[in-house]
Amino acid sequence: MENWLEQAIKRALNKISNTSDRIRDTFPHVSHEGKYDATEPSWWTSGFWSGILWLAYNETKNEKFKTFAISCEEKLDEPLNNYFTLHHDVGFMWLPSAVAHYKYDGNVKSLRRGLIAASHLAGRFNLNGNFIRAWNNNVQEDCTGWAIIDCLMNLPLLYWASEYEKDPRFKSIAIAHTDTVLKEFIREDGSVRHIVCFDPEKGNVVKVLGGQGYSPDSAWARGAAWCIYGMALAYKYVGDKKYLDAAKKVSNFFINNLREDYMAVWDFRASKETSYAMDSSAVACAASGILEIARFCEEDRDYYIEIASKMLKSLGDNYGSWEDEQEGLITLGTVHLPANKNINVPIIYGDYYYLEGLLKLEGKYDLIW
Repeated sequence: MENWLEQAIKRALNKISNTSDRIRDTFPHVSHEGKYDATEPSWWTSGFWSGILWLAYNETKNEKFKTFAISCEEKLDEPLNNYFTLHHDVGFMWLPSAVAHYKYDGNVKSLRRGLIAASHLAGRFNLNGNFIRAWNNNVQEDCTGWAIIDCLMNLPLLYWASEYEKDPRFKSIAIAHTDTVLKEFIREDGSVRHIVCFDPEKGNVVKVLGGQGYSPDSAWARGAAWCIYGMALAYKYVGDKKYLDAAKKVSNFFINNLREDYMAVWDFRASKETSYAMDSSAVACAASGILEIARFCEEDRDYYIEIASKMLKSLGDNYGSWEDEQEGLITLGTVHLPANKNINVPIIYGDYYYLEGLLKLEGKYDLIW
């Protein structure tokens, strides 16, 4: 008889196989009325479907997954060659697509794409404040001095580039940004800020913004998840214990604020009026990050594996869409409640981290990040 993990992986792969016949080489973001949309290649989530396809291919060796993933990667050349559409999230775009492809079979074109993306990300570094700038002025208001917690998850692109080039410059930028996150983003209680605004000339902090969270002083759940995973990966690449300690600190805050069924409210300090909004994508990402913590720590390893297992099992059992026509793997993700965008819907990165977390529980790491 199959255990819950074997069953969960099997049903996820079966659904991906079915939905890929329609989604093919497009760029899904959120699912409405059972169907994933198709965004522009320049949208920041455009790498996650490729990541799902590579994970599925690695498990099944079904050639259609590889074919669709490579086609998505090729379509991403459009934003890669257009400076004005590139931003701080190039890691999310090219790590699960081009870099995953290069790691899998050494494709030289994929290597080139990954290194170009890494060079762009490094070029966004502000030396005055030791941070990587978020967004562009044609997307947000004047955000020249803005940095966001999400960027922490893009830094493995820089670590990978340094390893390949045998050049510490990329890694040094990643470390500098991570140290700024330690200093300016993580609060004493383990909660995390979303947006910190610096004076781009002087480097000092000017203000803090709530961003996709409830308020500047709140605790946006997915921001905490980005921080958990990003700090664990910083420890993986750098080996400095302060990063692992930070990952544990934020994960303990995250875990202690989950509901009894291990689901997260979109912001742990949300108002009663907005607490109807959940975020399964935050739970999936945090669970995958917690498994990275378990991978690298001796103390409490079993605890972290157990809690991540409970989070992923609950997502599949209570929020999975296995018996209906819904294309998303897990439901009730929230993209941006303050902007009233995509609330309690399946989200492609939630699906990605859910599948990734399941495969980590099986002992499979390192294809993507």
